[in-house]
Amino acid sequence: MSTRVLGLVRASHPEPAAAVTVVAALLAAGVGHSVAGVAAVALTVLASQLAVGWSNDLIDADRDAAVGRTDKPVTTGEVARPTLARATAVAAVAVPVLALAGGLAAAACATLGLVSALLYNRPLKSTPVSVLPYAVSFGALPAFVVLALPGSPVPPAWLVAAAALLGAGAHFANVLPDLADDARTGVRGLPHRLGPVGSRLAAAGLLLAATVALVLGPPGPPSWTGLSAVAAAVAVPAVGWYAGRATAGRSATAFRAVLVVALIDVVLLVSSGRVV
Repeated sequence: MSTRVLGLVRASHPEPAAAVTVVAALLAAGVGHSVAGVAAVALTVLASQLAVGWSNDLIDADRDAAVGRTDKPVTTGEVARPTLARATAVAAVAVPVLALAGGLAAAACATLGLVSALLYNRPLKSTPVSVLPYAVSFGALPAFVVLALPGSPVPPAWLVAAAALLGAGAHFANVLPDLADDARTGVRGLPHRLGPVGSRLAAAGLLLAATVALVLGPPGPPSWTGLSAVAAAVAVPAVGWYAGRATAGRSATAFRAVLVVALIDVVLLVSSGRVV
């Protein structure tokens, strides 16, 4: 049983799942949710992340086996495919149920984000529009957090746009370590068509654009903290990608750089107090 539970945790893509959940909780606290509201947002986002991660490993099981991915619990036998399928279904159903604590509009937005991410796993991952689900799902995250507030206020357009840009950048960074394996198994999403250099440039530009949107979007002049965040959005990905090149084999440093930029952006938002 302990091996199965550990396998499910590993199959959930725990690092990004935890990071996105923490970011959502921080944003919820920053926009004024109560303790119960922050908990409801965090549980909803965690369930969504689990459903997406488990679905991804389930769908990609044959591909991962073909390229010898020993870091995938399904390919090593730690988790059986039926177990992973049941876990995915339970987590997916939990998302709209948990999101209803914030109202129908919030639940609809959370469900949109989940469905978009699942559509990336199949069939959009291997198409030229592979970036679209990332943009939609990331954009839906702050929209859900804001809509879940009492009265369901309208999410600011600049906030949704910044999150969508961040998600699009995350897509290019996330695929970088898998470009060679994906090519062997026929995956041809937008990053694969642009290649490693094009994907790095796209990721860097989108992350910078996301941070600029967060600095310039709220009313009032940009702060020195915001301008510092823009500088970090330039420096952190560059350092991450340089470190990744110095690491043999697959490296997740580029995607970790995205997570760092996302955390910086959320801290910027929370500290500014200019979200809604």
